Amino acid sequence: MQKSLKRYFPLFVLPTVAAFLIAFVIPFFMGIYLSFTKFSTVVDAKWVGFDNYIKAFSANTDFINALGFTALFTLVSVIAINLLAFILALFLTKGLKGTNIFRTVFFMPNLIGGIVLGYIWQLIINGVLRSSGVTLLANSKYGFWGLVVLMAWQMSGYMMIIYIAGIQNIPVELMEAADVDGASLSQKLFKITIPMVMPSFTICSFLTLTNSFKLFDQNLALTAGGPAKQTAMLALDIYNTFYGSVGSEGIGQAKAVVFFLMVALIALFQLGFTRSKEVEG
Repeated sequence: MQKSLKRYFPLFVLPTVAAFLIAFVIPFFMGIYLSFTKFSTVVDAKWVGFDNYIKAFSANTDFINALGFTALFTLVSVIAINLLAFILALFLTKGLKGTNIFRTVFFMPNLIGGIVLGYIWQLIINGVLRSSGVTLLANSKYGFWGLVVLMAWQMSGYMMIIYIAGIQNIPVELMEAADVDGASLSQKLFKITIPMVMPSFTICSFLTLTNSFKLFDQNLALTAGGPAKQTAMLALDIYNTFYGSVGSEGIGQAKAVVFFLMVALIALFQLGFTRSKEVEG
């Protein structure tokens, strides 16, 4: 049986490999090539070198503004989501009555699509702001904090589940030994719980970091980049550049390559940093 499986193994994996090549590998390298060309369709691409990359940063300040806004949003949302998720996980691992119901309720927002969430929160936030005579688009700060609230509400429940798994994986003997030694709640939290949950923090920080940087649906639905593109994040700016006017496709593609490299490098740095803080169980 094992010999037969080894013999026909290439045949079994061929559909998956073919799909991976067609849907990911080939488009990925084509995208890098197209970022060095001027094109409206793939067949009429003309090589222009680094011209698209230069224009991405020098044609206007939209890309730089989007980068700054995205970086600030990512920093705030990563802290807010992980802090809220960890606090929820602490409370929901205390054996409280109705814990399973609360876990389900907190997790449910993650099941709603980004576009739907964006429009729902647009109605909610505009409804609150109209009492003061303004809307989300009156000032960029409203859009910024609206996106933070939306992202935290959507992702905290998912991160909470990961933190719960990490907390429940802490050996009971450690907590019992701490109780015998007379450790306080804060000592147990900072000396045992947090260090032992670092693998969960690595996963959660990676997911929140990458998802915050790549945010598009919610940004499009909530503010569409307004007012005056001040709340446009990188993904939305790339979309607007690519589809904004004929002849800007190459610039949009160059922005996408820069965007990919930034997210990849930041994510790799974050993984290396948080893994270095993990302790052996």
